[in-house]
Amino acid sequence: MRFTTLLALPLLAMTASPVLAKGCIRGAAAGGVGGHFVGKGHAVAGAAIGCVVAHHHYAKQARTQKAAARAHG
Repeated sequence: MRFTTLLALPLLAMTASPVLAKGCIRGAAAGGVGGHFVGKGHAVAGAAIGCVVAHHHYAKQARTQKAAARAHG
Protein backbone atom coordinates (compact mmCIF):
# COMPACT_ATOMS: atom_id res chain seq x y z
CA MET A 1 0.00 0.00 0.00
CA ARG A 2 2.78 2.44 0.87
CA PHE A 3 4.54 1.70 -2.42
CA THR A 4 1.37 2.56 -4.34
CA THR A 5 1.13 5.90 -2.55
CA LEU A 6 4.75 6.73 -3.31
CA LEU A 7 4.20 5.81 -6.94
CA ALA A 8 1.00 7.84 -7.25
CA LEU A 9 2.54 11.09 -5.98
CA PRO A 10 4.95 11.60 -8.89
CA LEU A 11 2.27 10.56 -11.37
CA LEU A 12 -0.11 13.18 -10.00
CA ALA A 13 2.58 15.84 -10.21
CA MET A 14 3.35 14.90 -13.81
CA THR A 15 -0.28 15.22 -14.87
CA ALA A 16 -0.57 18.72 -13.43
CA SER A 17 1.35 20.40 -16.24
CA PRO A 18 3.55 19.11 -19.05
CA VAL A 19 6.19 21.75 -18.39
CA LEU A 20 6.49 20.88 -14.72
CA ALA A 21 6.50 17.16 -15.48
CA LYS A 22 10.00 17.53 -16.90
CA GLY A 23 11.17 18.86 -13.54
CA CYS A 24 9.49 15.97 -11.77
CA ILE A 25 11.23 13.42 -13.97
CA ARG A 26 14.62 15.07 -13.46
CA GLY A 27 14.10 15.25 -9.70
CA ALA A 28 12.88 11.68 -9.53
CA ALA A 29 15.94 10.44 -11.41
CA ALA A 30 18.33 12.36 -9.17
CA GLY A 31 16.47 11.38 -6.00
CA GLY A 32 16.34 7.74 -7.03
CA VAL A 33 20.07 7.61 -7.60
CA GLY A 34 20.74 9.40 -4.32
CA GLY A 35 18.38 7.11 -2.43
CA HIS A 36 20.03 4.06 -3.97
CA PHE A 37 23.39 5.11 -2.58
CA VAL A 38 21.94 5.87 0.86
CA GLY A 39 20.72 2.34 1.44
CA LYS A 40 18.56 -0.55 0.40
CA GLY A 41 14.96 0.44 -0.28
CA HIS A 42 15.53 4.18 -0.26
CA ALA A 43 15.55 4.64 -4.03
CA VAL A 44 11.75 4.82 -4.30
CA ALA A 45 11.48 7.29 -1.44
CA GLY A 46 14.30 9.35 -2.93
CA ALA A 47 12.57 9.40 -6.31
CA ALA A 48 9.27 10.53 -4.78
CA ILE A 49 10.92 13.26 -2.73
CA GLY A 50 13.06 14.35 -5.68
CA CYS A 51 9.94 14.66 -7.83
CA VAL A 52 8.17 16.81 -5.26
CA VAL A 53 11.19 19.08 -4.71
CA ALA A 54 11.86 19.55 -8.43
CA HIS A 55 8.16 20.14 -9.11
CA HIS A 56 8.12 22.86 -6.44
CA HIS A 57 11.30 24.42 -7.84
CA TYR A 58 10.00 24.60 -11.41
CA ALA A 59 6.59 25.88 -10.29
CA LYS A 60 8.27 28.63 -8.30
CA GLN A 61 10.48 29.50 -11.26
CA ALA A 62 7.43 29.65 -13.58
CA ARG A 63 5.59 31.98 -11.18
CA THR A 64 8.63 34.28 -11.02
CA GLN A 65 8.89 34.40 -14.81
CA LYS A 66 5.17 35.09 -15.16
CA ALA A 67 5.36 37.93 -12.63
CA ALA A 68 8.37 39.43 -14.43
CA ALA A 69 6.52 39.26 -17.76
CA ARG A 70 3.53 41.07 -16.24
CA ALA A 71 5.74 43.78 -14.78
CA HIS A 72 7.43 44.47 -18.12
CA GLY A 73 4.43 44.02 -20.37
